[in-house]
Amino acid sequence: MTDASPTDATSTDAERRARSHRARLLATLRVQYPDALADRGYRLLHPETGDPYTGDRRHLVATCRSAANFALGALADGPDWCVPAAEHGLTFLREAHRSDDGGYRLVVTADGDPVDRTRSAYGHAFVLLAYARAADAGIDGAREGVAATHALIEERFRDDAGLLRSDCDAEWTEVEPYRGQNANMHACEAYLAAYEATGEDRYLDRARRIAEAITVDLAAETGGLLWEHYTPEWEHDFGYNADEPRHQFRPPGYQPGHHAEWAKLLALLDRYDADGPGGAGGAADADDPSGDADGGTDGPSGDGWDERAAELFDAAVDHGWTENGFVYTHAADGTPLVEDRYGWALAEAIGAAAALAERAAARGDADAADGFRRWHRRLAVRTDLYRGPAGLWYEKRLPSDADGDLVAPEPPGVEPDYHPADAFFESWRSARRTP
Repeated sequence: MTDASPTDATSTDAERRARSHRARLLATLRVQYPDALADRGYRLLHPETGDPYTGDRRHLVATCRSAANFALGALADGPDWCVPAAEHGLTFLREAHRSDDGGYRLVVTADGDPVDRTRSAYGHAFVLLAYARAADAGIDGAREGVAATHALIEERFRDDAGLLRSDCDAEWTEVEPYRGQNANMHACEAYLAAYEATGEDRYLDRARRIAEAITVDLAAETGGLLWEHYTPEWEHDFGYNADEPRHQFRPPGYQPGHHAEWAKLLALLDRYDADGPGGAGGAADADDPSGDADGGTDGPSGDGWDERAAELFDAAVDHGWTENGFVYTHAADGTPLVEDRYGWALAEAIGAAAALAERAAARGDADAADGFRRWHRRLAVRTDLYRGPAGLWYEKRLPSDADGDLVAPEPPGVEPDYHPADAFFESWRSARRTP
């Protein structure tokens, strides 16, 4: 029998958890590498066979998510190929997706020919995320990409409320009179990553502004739940897409997965506001061109982000958890609308539970930390329900009355296991911060 190594014998529970989560992150990336890398850009892989999807269309969101994934591997001190794999995506992002005016086209061919010239607010949030993760990993030129993308978003997408407006055509004219929380949520995520990479308070200020508007101010009108769709004046549009309940990006109803995702983001805001000077994340950037940065707050209305994060996590599990995933959408009273279980929602809840456990431990609340860790374990063991034979995640499971059939993403696809990779990354770094 082999004796336990000294490292194992002296490790704390947090250190052992951290090693386990890092291993799962790197295992996720090893499934992608090198088959996901094409001559130009990335290819989506099928969860059953592991084979690349046919066709040469490349989606902006998938390009950015793949680059961000490999950058996370570098941040976790993964294999040497993580950095060049991320650089591979940034090269395609600049050479194929970016147009002459600095904006990014939504879908292109492998040769860079435009298929869909839409200027997607959601997509540009992921452009910022890709550059931010790459900058954090020390990739040359990525920090300049963060600053340039921030400037583009400020000029082209930021509206009078300080939030992101809707998608535009190639001439930057809005496609429809719409505002959405989803694009803003991912912009908040990207600004948090930009702050992590650069330490510049202007990015943290932007994340705070978006988070408070969506999760506090607007949610006050819906009993604390997060509605998805709004008018250009940021009034709730409860009839939007009412006839498309299974819309991939903009379904009607409340989404438990987004409640969990926001819980994670608010936990990160709580982390960085606590780390900053005076426990408030630092002062606003004096060079902020908008003049409305809200540095100096320590959370929504000064009450801290942790409580609101826990409320959103509770809402996600109370209204959406089914023991084999989260329902896609539900009504205000919790009645399920679409019972499909998306893998991304499970992954986001895993990351949220990890971050919330770390924040509870930082406050000295051992009971709350233990509770979130129990949720983390409960959620993590369900990942096998979504992983295909090739090791990649299916997009979703259909509800039990349809035999729980698994559904693979359709090309060109936007999900190169970005949500699982991020969940394991957050689990890893949250465990490392825990005493």
